[in-house]
This record gives sequence, structure tokens and C-alpha cells, in this order.
Amino acid sequence: MPEIPSITPITAPRRPIHVGAPDPQRVALDVYRALEEDIGEGDASAALMPSDLHGQAEVLAREELVLAGCAWFDGCMRALDPQARIFWHFADGERVAAGSVLCRIEAKARALLSGERSALNFLQTLSGTATATAACVAMLAGSRTRLLDTRKTLPGLRYAQKYAVRAGGAENHRLGLYDAILLKENHIIAAGGIVAAIAAARRQSPGLEVEIEVETLTEFRQALHARPDRIMLDELPPEDLRSAIAERVAGVELELSGGVVRENLTELAELGVDFISVGALTKHVRAIDLSLRWRAHPCR
Repeated sequence: MPEIPSITPITAPRRPIHVGAPDPQRVALDVYRALEEDIGEGDASAALMPSDLHGQAEVLAREELVLAGCAWFDGCMRALDPQARIFWHFADGERVAAGSVLCRIEAKARALLSGERSALNFLQTLSGTATATAACVAMLAGSRTRLLDTRKTLPGLRYAQKYAVRAGGAENHRLGLYDAILLKENHIIAAGGIVAAIAAARRQSPGLEVEIEVETLTEFRQALHARPDRIMLDELPPEDLRSAIAERVAGVELELSGGVVRENLTELAELGVDFISVGALTKHVRAIDLSLRWRAHPCR
């Protein structure tokens, strides 16, 4: 097992964090947790193999997908065999046809056997997120509306899933509770109202973006008067939703959330909001069907 990796603490950002190229520290931490969970004190099955035995294997896509998670796959293999070599035929964000070979791996037999499940778990889960995201992004083509994820992610895999959303062509909402302010119903009640909540957020965190969720046209107008950076329209009735969009002002973005499913995504985008956020991208995850197959006899 590798040592527990350290990770640089996140300092207060000035804007929501968008996940770009995979952060090696975060990938290493995800990989450590996955291998520790699976291998524990040792892989009793793989221990049957001589320690100096090597092998080759390929990862096969059994269905069409948008690839995401190569860094996590590599991390699992190289954590167990630092000399492992992985040759990718596709890159994250690329569409892959069913039946394609994604990559070839050359590594110690024990590493291949012990790392297989964790490596595939990352790859099939993140590719599932990227594939679902790409399908929704395609439905918004030609509109001004951009697709966002949410914090409704698998516990412990938020960074990885938000990376996969980017690989699928969408954008990230805030990464956590620290990189932007989102005022919801309970925040508003505790602060004494919409205007008071926005004012308090501005005073406390003057550098952070402030977004507020509203559920009625009256709440929208109150929020608009206080000028947050963004207003989230949460399941407003259709007539009120159209009125709110018609009353928009420059400098205040509009985000639509709640009740969004793939079937109504195109229709909602035609309303002209800036963003639509969809929790299903990361919480309703269907893993892509992948398999790892030996392609050469193990050798010393």
C-alpha cells in the first residue's frame, strides 16, 4: 500500500473553483482511499503470484462512452507498481466507440490483479458521469444556456466527479461551501430576509460570489433589488419564470434549478437563462461497462 498522501489546504478563493487538469495531490488521495478500502492488509489472491512476475493487459469499452478518469486509473496502477506503463489510445473528453481498446498496461502481475477493480471503478464511474454530461450538453447546443453540476455528488468523489463533468463539456458550480456563497431558504430565514442575507454575505465575504435561491416571483424581485451575482430560480411556475427572465438586469446572472430532467432540458434552455444546474449528472450515476483482459502470458 502507498503512504497516505498529503494535500495542500484550499485557501479562500475569489471565485468558484472550476476543476481543470487533475490535481495530482487530490488524485493520489482518492487512489489511496480506494486501495486501502480494497486491499487492506494485503491481497490474498494476488499473493499467489511470484513477486517478480509481469504481465500485459488491455481495458476494453463494452459500450459507447465519453472517457474520463485516466489519471485515477494510472494512479491505482502506479501506486502498486511505480514502473507500470500505461499506453492510452484515447484522452479524457474524447468519445469512444463500443468495442474500442482504451489502453494497454504493462506492470507486475500482482499490481495488475490488485489494482484492477479500483482502477476500473474510477474509470467506469467518471466516464459514466462524463457520458451523461455530454448528452445533456448536446441538447443545449445553439442556446445561450450553460450546463452546471451541483454538490450532489458521491461522498468522497466530488473533485473527481466535477472533473468528469468538465470532461463531458459542462461547467462546475461551486466545489464546496468555501468557494462561493449560495443562500437558500434556511439561510434567508436565519438572516432575517432576502435583502438582509445578501447584505450580510457581502460584508462577511466581500471577495466571494453571492448567489441566492428564490421560489416565487416576489422573492425574485426582492433579490434582484439587492443585486447578488446570481439568482437561482427554483421550480417557479411557468408564468412567473417567464416574468422573472423578462425582468432580468445586466450584471445578475440567472440559473434555473429544480425539476430539470433530460426530457425538458431543451425546452428550458429556450427560455434564455444563463445556467441550468442538474444534480442528476453526479448523483444518478450509471457506470460504463468496461473490462480488463490479459493480453500476454505473465513473464519474469
